[in-house]
Amino acid sequence: MSLEVAGGVEQRPSESPYVERVYRAGDVAGAVPARMRSVANSNWELVVWRDRGETHVAVRGPETGPTVLELGRGESETVGIIFRHGAFLSPLPVPKLVDTAVSSPHTTARSFVLQGEEWETPAYDNAEVFVDRLVRAGLLVRDPLVTDVLRGDATTLVTPRSVQRRVAAATGLTQGAIRQIERARQAVLLLGRGMAAVEVAQRVGYHDQPHLARSLTRFTGRTASQLRQADGDEVLSLLYKTEVAVRP
Repeated sequence: MSLEVAGGVEQRPSESPYVERVYRAGDVAGAVPARMRSVANSNWELVVWRDRGETHVAVRGPETGPTVLELGRGESETVGIIFRHGAFLSPLPVPKLVDTAVSSPHTTARSFVLQGEEWETPAYDNAEVFVDRLVRAGLLVRDPLVTDVLRGDATTLVTPRSVQRRVAAATGLTQGAIRQIERARQAVLLLGRGMAAVEVAQRVGYHDQPHLARSLTRFTGRTASQLRQADGDEVLSLLYKTEVAVRP
């Protein structure tokens, strides 16, 4: 299993059909910058963070635009489980989570409450064990058709209207919105590797550089030049390559 550490964040992929990535950040992974620029993200996630001795747990929905978060100094740690497209909590519809979050009403260092039940707080190394427990309890389910459609696989078993409804129900977003967000995130990854903007535009399917520029501004709040410039006080939120087919 490959591990990646960058910008004070350690992340790893997962073999679970429900989990996209698992990550941790904070004192466990290096110095904490002053701010994090959270770029748009089409996945939802469960986040556990400890700050000044207090533990918090929240379910965060997909984000359709960028936000800037001030990060606490001192003793802090964050662990996140990012779920694959098509996986969702059956009692907590993803459409109601878009651009928002739902916090656990009660947490301790070892447990938290989700949908009225107490659960052991997951850690970076046992995230999949926690996810399996949610699946066995019937709280976490998945729609494989959504995963296949977003990957670009064609289906003739259901109508296009049914596909649209199932994607929206499982992800909270339309297919078009997901592809736009993922295309912008892939562009940021390529820019970070030093690729020229004109080549990035061609690689991920933008019409031209102005189209790329508009997308970056909308989903990251930064231009291509600004994204290339290192800022010691600000780190980008977790970026990773998904299976979503970004080209039409």
